[in-house]
Amino acid sequence: MKLNLAILLFSFYTVSAQQKPVETIYFEFDRYDLTDKQINVVSDFIKNIDTSQVQSIQIYGYCDDRGTDQYNFRLSNKRANKIQNLLVGYGFKKSKILILEGRGRIVLQHDTVANLNETRLLNRRVDLIVVKKDPLGKGVVASFKDQLKVGDRVYLESILFNIGSAKLTQIAKKELDKVAVTLQKYQNLKFEIRGHVCCTPEIYSDGIDRDTKERRLSWNRAKTVFHYLISKKISKSRMTYIGCGNKYPLKKGNKYDRRVEFLITAI
Repeated sequence: MKLNLAILLFSFYTVSAQQKPVETIYFEFDRYDLTDKQINVVSDFIKNIDTSQVQSIQIYGYCDDRGTDQYNFRLSNKRANKIQNLLVGYGFKKSKILILEGRGRIVLQHDTVANLNETRLLNRRVDLIVVKKDPLGKGVVASFKDQLKVGDRVYLESILFNIGSAKLTQIAKKELDKVAVTLQKYQNLKFEIRGHVCCTPEIYSDGIDRDTKERRLSWNRAKTVFHYLISKKISKSRMTYIGCGNKYPLKKGNKYDRRVEFLITAI
């Protein structure tokens, strides 16, 4: 079916490797504004999802290959911000929007000739990645060697962090070295790395990283583990990472909340 450049399309599909529902909004060339009809589509999306079960939404904006990098980064950010403001305007909590990022233009392959207009339309978009809540205490296992299933959370007590820090301790590194060896044996296993924090007032969703001064401590902890596993030859295509802030305390003591967990997304 031909794609109409004059309208905004709103579609639903699943990224199988990540097991996350994704909503994609397509834009006209060099535009970031939405019509009333298209705004109603976004409103219906909010009405039709159970927001109580949504942990967070990640918003990524993109542009096609035309224009300068600088201009397209600004335009992709405007598109992402436009969708964020729309979601918030329809009652979605801004605190649940974990990532808001404009990623600029998508460079075409040299051999992309057929259906060029349609390909460019598909690149003028905003992706909404919806991360659903994981019920605390259910499906928690203590090893990657256990009989795992999609949705299980692997929690390792040795992978803990110091207060305000996203740096790995020597104990955590030794544990991750063991994890890497196990993951090499189970090549089909894919997972999401989830960072957590303790001791943060309820008015804040995350802690402050004392090194970067950003309130993205849980995110930085997950990112640190992600890059450490890459350094141990674990393919980044098998992993994603997010920061969960202080949403999921284990209620075992503060030090156990300064942790990462691994959510199994594919076996």
